[in-house]
Amino acid sequence: MKQSTRFRHESLQDSESVQTLLGALVDGVSKGKIVLEDEDGTMVMKPKGLANLKISASQDDKKNRLYIRLTWYEDTDPVRQKDIKISAK
Repeated sequence: MKQSTRFRHESLQDSESVQTLLGALVDGVSKGKIVLEDEDGTMVMKPKGLANLKISASQDDKKNRLYIRLTWYEDTDPVRQKDIKISAK
């Protein structure tokens, strides 16, 4: 498969599959290497140092959305840091 500078994947997953995929992302961040792959392509990312984390959520009627964005820079650090708490209460 060809190496790309962009990767996008969208599919319907059950909660166990979502947990597995999110766990793989956590593991990849911990190890400093995330490999994203599907039938359309592959991307390897190497997170390191400080990262900017953005989480946003919305609820409209029956539709719920959760966005997670993680950004890191190869030569410079993000300029701000905020505390966040996430729970499953």
